[in-house]
Amino acid sequence: MTKPAELYACLYAREFPAQVLLRLRPDLHDKACVVMAGKPPLQQVCSLNKKARILGIVHGMTQVEVDTFPSAIVLARSEREEAGAKSILLECAGGFSPRVEDRSEDGTFLCVIDIAGTTSLFGPPDALAQSLLTRVRTLGVTACISVSTNFHAAVSLAKGLSPQQIVRVIPPGEERASLASLPLAVLDLTEKQAETFSWWGIHTLGMLAALPEKELIARMGQSGKRLRQLARGEVPHLFQPVEPAFTLEERMELDTPVELLDALLFVVNVMLEQLIFRAAARVLALASVTITLTLERGATHSRTVRPALPTNDKQLWIKLLHLDLEAHPPQAAILALTLAAEPGSTGKVQLGLFSPQLPEPSRLDITVARIRATVGEENVGRAVLNDTHRPDGFHLEPFAVPSAQSSEITPILLPSAIRQLRPPETVSVTSQGGRPKAFVFWERSYKVERAYGPWLTVGEWWNSTLWECEQWDLIARAQDGSTLCCCLMRDLMQEQWQMVALYD
Repeated sequence: MTKPAELYACLYAREFPAQVLLRLRPDLHDKACVVMAGKPPLQQVCSLNKKARILGIVHGMTQVEVDTFPSAIVLARSEREEAGAKSILLECAGGFSPRVEDRSEDGTFLCVIDIAGTTSLFGPPDALAQSLLTRVRTLGVTACISVSTNFHAAVSLAKGLSPQQIVRVIPPGEERASLASLPLAVLDLTEKQAETFSWWGIHTLGMLAALPEKELIARMGQSGKRLRQLARGEVPHLFQPVEPAFTLEERMELDTPVELLDALLFVVNVMLEQLIFRAAARVLALASVTITLTLERGATHSRTVRPALPTNDKQLWIKLLHLDLEAHPPQAAILALTLAAEPGSTGKVQLGLFSPQLPEPSRLDITVARIRATVGEENVGRAVLNDTHRPDGFHLEPFAVPSAQSSEITPILLPSAIRQLRPPETVSVTSQGGRPKAFVFWERSYKVERAYGPWLTVGEWWNSTLWECEQWDLIARAQDGSTLCCCLMRDLMQEQWQMVALYD
């Protein structure tokens, strides 16, 4: 049995700290931006974009030197945002192959994907590379891809690609020729090794590959042999895949504190686009979104929005978050925000040809959110009975669509309608033999014609909230002949009669 041919695709993103900060800040894409790392006053430029490089800014410049370029925008490095963006890119690469190895270094992102056997799914290597680049570009990151049958050759070539050539495929057996023109810097040499090669006049991988092996080993040891093999594209590699977790989360640290809700929603809009794109790539939708705001003085403010059905409608999410934050605004200026989403299956409803059109779930979600903002969250939902016989023993739960419908057919009953009075109204009752004989309700006198009861209920005898009631269902008639069907409740603890419900 022959071993399948190896094939690797290397995804490489330069100036990663700057790209991470700019991916969620579209308003800065056309401006010169630099990223400073370190503690003041020892801050130095660790990353920058192309426009800043054109101005003459280079790595290692201090804050004082950068201030001489008035048009440059200075951003602080965020390691948390870099870690999140790195996970997102690894997750994106995992969509093309389950075998992904992370080779990132400080300031750059680099991962290698084992794409052997993926031709039937994604086409030839150059087509797969273009598809991966398109998806990465949608995530807000610019990268380049090299493909080779040798792991280290793909890594070296990706580091040496020019910005104008973002995809390069090395034909099998041509690794040495393809790497010959690359500088030695792509091999991550130590200072001593770089100094030695500089003395010898060796500047490219082709010149290093042409050195005699025995003489090179005699002068540099086994490390020299390995460097020569790297330059020729001959070093084998034991692939060490990682398993990136699928987490729908985006985080952004704001440049200045934000107090206005409209300014915050502008940032949320960009972050939602990324969450929806990542969910849709897996044929999923957003079931809930949790926004966590980091406030001044270390406080946090977290809110969760969950519509009736999972959806990828960005405008719906923006409106629901807007209404929720208006009803529950943060109590201080916002320094950073995190959006975390829970994935769910996309819902599909198939109607009959002559069935009436149902209202859109998104419109109902917005209506319920507006009602909730007006009357309070605790007053909107569906009534759920508590495990008690106490009157009004229920609580409200948020509306939810059941995940599966029961196969059992429940018979439809048409009970009499009952209108509960909240709060119950106190009535004056005349009794005879322990049974109600007449009462006054809404300034009208009624004479009881039929009385059903009493039904005695008592509960919570072990608590200070002990209650005991006597319930009567009555049919009464007023002096003008009108009939009233009602439910009277007698509080035996306080000896008080109350009208609790009316029957239609």
